[in-house]
Amino acid sequence: MCGQLANAWSRYRLFQLVSSRQVFVRTIRLLTWNVHRCLGIDGRIAPERIAEVIALAAPDIVALQEVDVMRKRTGCVDQAEEIARLLGMDSHFHANVRVMEEQYGDAILTILPSRLQHSGRLPGRLGLRTIEPRGALWARIDLDGLHLNVINTHLSLIARERRRQTDFLFGPDWIGHAECSGPLALVGDLNLVPRSNVYRRLAGRMQDVQRAPGLGRPKPTFPAGFPVLRIDHVFTSGEIGVRRVEVIRNHITRVASDHLPLVVDLAIGV
Repeated sequence: MCGQLANAWSRYRLFQLVSSRQVFVRTIRLLTWNVHRCLGIDGRIAPERIAEVIALAAPDIVALQEVDVMRKRTGCVDQAEEIARLLGMDSHFHANVRVMEEQYGDAILTILPSRLQHSGRLPGRLGLRTIEPRGALWARIDLDGLHLNVINTHLSLIARERRRQTDFLFGPDWIGHAECSGPLALVGDLNLVPRSNVYRRLAGRMQDVQRAPGLGRPKPTFPAGFPVLRIDHVFTSGEIGVRRVEVIRNHITRVASDHLPLVVDLAIGV
C-alpha cells in the first residue's frame, strides 16, 4: 500500500513540476522529522510506518534525523535506503556515529535531481568530551535552472554546544561557502526553544517559517503524544516565501516516533 501511494503521488508531483515552469520554480514541499530510529512509542520498529506518513504528506524533499543504518538494535536495516525505496526517492546520508558497519545519523531524501554538496561533524564543547557526536549534511536540489540548498542537522542537547554548532554552520564550510548562495533551508531537530539565546541569534539571521506572516500560531512538535515544545524547525533565507506550515498530528504520528513531522510549502524564487 505504501509503495502504491508513493508511486502515485511521485508521478503526480513530477507531472506538476515538469508541466509548468512556474509551478516547478514556486512549489516545493519539505518535511522534516526526527524519526527516533523508526522506534515508535508503542515499541515497534517500523520504517514502513514512517514511509506511509511521509507518502501521505507528499513532500518533494524529506529531512530525517536519528536514522539507523545496519544497526543490530533495529534489525540491521539501512533505514535511510529502505524509506527512500518505499517512497521512490533518492537518499543522502551522513553518519554522526559509526562503529564498524553500524551507523547512526541524518538523511535527506528527494524525488528531485540533487547532489550531496557536503557532510561532516559539528563541534562539541571546547576541550570537553561531547555526550553524542553531531553532524550535518548539505544537499543541493536542482529546480530546472535554479537550486535550493538544504542543510539538515540535529543539534546538541547542551546549550553551549548548540551555540558553537550554530556558529560553525554559518562558517566557510557551510552557509558561508561560496556555493551556498541563493535560496537556503536549514532544517532539523535543532533542540531550540523560541525563548533561548541561540534561537534568537538564529532567527535574527534567517526566517523561522512558523513565524511567517499570515500562518497563525506556531505549532509544537515534541513530545509526539502531547506536544508542548517547538524544537523541530525550518529556517530559510534568500528568495523563499512560505505558503503553508503544518505539524502532522494524527493517530499514526502520535506513536510512530517521539517527535511529530513538520511540513512546509515553500515558494522558491519570489
